[in-house]
Amino acid sequence: MALPTWDQHPEPLAVGSAPVPEYGTGSLADLLPTLAAGMEVPGRTAGIRELAAADRACVFLIDGLGWLQLNAHPDDAPFLASLLPSSRGGTGRPITAGYPATTATSLACVGTGLPPGAHGLPGYTVRNPETGELMNQLRWQPWTSPRAWQPYPTVFQLADAAGVHTAQVSSPAFENTPLTKVALSGGTFHGRLTGEDRMDLAAEQLAAGDRSLVYTYYSELDGAGHRFGIDSDAWHGQLMYVDRLVQRLAEQLPPRTALYVTADHGMIDVPFDERHRIDFDQDWELRAGVALLGGEGRARHVYALPGAENDVLTCWREVLGEQFWVASRDEAIAAGWFGPHVDERVYARIGDVVAAARDDVLIIASEREPKESAMVGNHGSLTPAEQLVPLLEVRT
Repeated sequence: MALPTWDQHPEPLAVGSAPVPEYGTGSLADLLPTLAAGMEVPGRTAGIRELAAADRACVFLIDGLGWLQLNAHPDDAPFLASLLPSSRGGTGRPITAGYPATTATSLACVGTGLPPGAHGLPGYTVRNPETGELMNQLRWQPWTSPRAWQPYPTVFQLADAAGVHTAQVSSPAFENTPLTKVALSGGTFHGRLTGEDRMDLAAEQLAAGDRSLVYTYYSELDGAGHRFGIDSDAWHGQLMYVDRLVQRLAEQLPPRTALYVTADHGMIDVPFDERHRIDFDQDWELRAGVALLGGEGRARHVYALPGAENDVLTCWREVLGEQFWVASRDEAIAAGWFGPHVDERVYARIGDVVAAARDDVLIIASEREPKESAMVGNHGSLTPAEQLVPLLEVRT
């Protein structure tokens, strides 16, 4: 993913000037298919060609560990920093998340091996075309059938069916969530409360089969960033802790194993002032013609009233176009933001207007989304700070 030159852009920002995730060659959606292909799981292909095959593979996903943030704090994470040259098969380069760079979308990319336009979780909140309501895809509210919403098998299910020992090691709270079912199910789930217990059990599960595929997860770095920001003592403390967790796991890996440390997105801190936080609930221009506001502050899905689609697009582009890439649904799809193809069932989940932040700004909704609007650290858009994630490697 080439880093854009911010001072060379048309005004308003052209949709085609936005950097697009590396679907097919270097995105989160390509990681598990590549590992499964190395284990000879039928139907999987190696999209990330820099990765060598391994009989046993572990993916440790650290929520919110962006590539740029890790590079900026090597003293907090000396072990992780020592692995930076190993990223992406020894190229020393990151991979990309996918659009939007948000947890529900990214975990579905990881688990299904599909981009958002196929797996169908294209945002934090999106409209359910069947009901006309906004659906929160992280919390799965309001309820809808997981199988109907995301019908594809996960890579874990395919690997398990092919005889690979498959396991997920995570917080017990995630065992039966709909997001886990649609994105990460397959094999066995092992719930452990502490990070240390997860590392120890992940190593045991890797050794439990001649071919093993194990996934483990840690969320608190992201939580500290949202609450306190990535410049906070709390965030730095969490980074120090996850550094020790990765080293603990790396020191226990059984033979013929590849450990991959990655993330679902990066993060930026956004100042608390009217210039950086544009309040949809207080802005009559942005509200005009809008039926539903979805997505999140840096990656909005805007659903227009019938017949108002063009007017909403024009208004949002005029008001926000120097700070956001503002696209119609079809423009965003054609630009490849959601992948090379968007399934028919997913098409209407995407906003009539899609707005992705380029600058350090948010579209908050202080009345509709009070908790989200109060977050210090944010993510979701197409910028390098949010999109680029590590793919650090330890092999035995």
